[in-house]
Amino acid sequence: MRFSALTQRITGDGAAAWQIHDRALAMREQGRGVLLLSVGDPDFDTPPAIVEAAVASLRAGDTHYSDTRGLHALRASIARRHQQRCGQPVGAGHVTVLPGAQCAVFAVAQCLLDPGDEVIVAEPMYVTYEAVFGVCGAKVVPVAVRPENAFRVEPADVARLITPRTRAMLLNSPNNPSGASLPLATWQALAQLCIEHDLWLISDEVYSDLLYDGEHISPASLPGMAERTATLNSLSKSHAMTGWRIGWAIGPESLAGHLANLSLCMLFGLPDFVQRAAQVALERDLPEVARMREEYRQRRDLVCAALEGRAGLRPVRPDGGMFVMVDVRQTGLAAQAFAERLLDGHGVSVLAGEAFGPSAAGHIRIGLVVDQMQLADACRRIVECAAALQQVDW
Repeated sequence: MRFSALTQRITGDGAAAWQIHDRALAMREQGRGVLLLSVGDPDFDTPPAIVEAAVASLRAGDTHYSDTRGLHALRASIARRHQQRCGQPVGAGHVTVLPGAQCAVFAVAQCLLDPGDEVIVAEPMYVTYEAVFGVCGAKVVPVAVRPENAFRVEPADVARLITPRTRAMLLNSPNNPSGASLPLATWQALAQLCIEHDLWLISDEVYSDLLYDGEHISPASLPGMAERTATLNSLSKSHAMTGWRIGWAIGPESLAGHLANLSLCMLFGLPDFVQRAAQVALERDLPEVARMREEYRQRRDLVCAALEGRAGLRPVRPDGGMFVMVDVRQTGLAAQAFAERLLDGHGVSVLAGEAFGPSAAGHIRIGLVVDQMQLADACRRIVECAAALQQVDW
């Protein structure tokens, strides 16, 4: 039987990137002592107050259809939080609640882009972006970055890629996988390009609560950007709520209206009890959230210290997020080959940088998703793998 052309646009390197993770899971099921550092799923439990809010909501009978835009109280909480953090004046009418930032990217792309439109995306890029834009027939135009510049975007490089077909930019700061964040001057230059060329900006800010160095800038708060920016965020990483599937898009009310129509025909709203829990996550000052953030920072520092100066390895210190990119080119292996050898010979599962774009070639991505003792063990195994390749006696 024949399938649609869409099926060809949602496959490729991004979908294949997870094969090593799947193989690591199979090895673990067979009893192998594999350390899984290949997926960005926090190893922390969701804070109890959030869980209890969901349980109370279920017991109260909140199991029926909900507002397809998201509960008004939750959207108001999201708007308040956003305004407090970046100064952009928004209200509940600017917010659409969606099942995770992944769905928010998908929905926003559908509402902004037509077949043949070009969207400029900074490399290295999250593995699903290309397929998301492929669904609506848009063309991804990647912006190459340099590992020597800590994977940060240069506005001049973006400017050279703008054509009459360019419709939008997508930028993720802090970035997954690199952890690079963009300073104010860079955002100001990029905002000027958006204004001059009448472009949308899709700002993926999922890791904004996990920034350790520098200040997070939400570009929608810059002059002239509120009407042309869709800001995406979620609670998945900051509150260890990946499985709850709760995220949102903030943008002009006209965009929110289109997103509500799309949600109506695709999702018909999120469960009330999940939204009630999310409201608690946003409105309460939960000590567990601060502890998780500090633990991630310590894990970043541990990995960078453990791998710095080791033969064949060069960690690229991230500004934020929950990953560390490590340059393995001096080992003589491509990143995928190194990752395969690391898994088979040393029991550590990581992703190869090529899955995120050519700018990350020769790098592996280490997830900070196990405790410090296990992370130190993983670093020891990574050093051993690199040393064996170079026949260095450690």
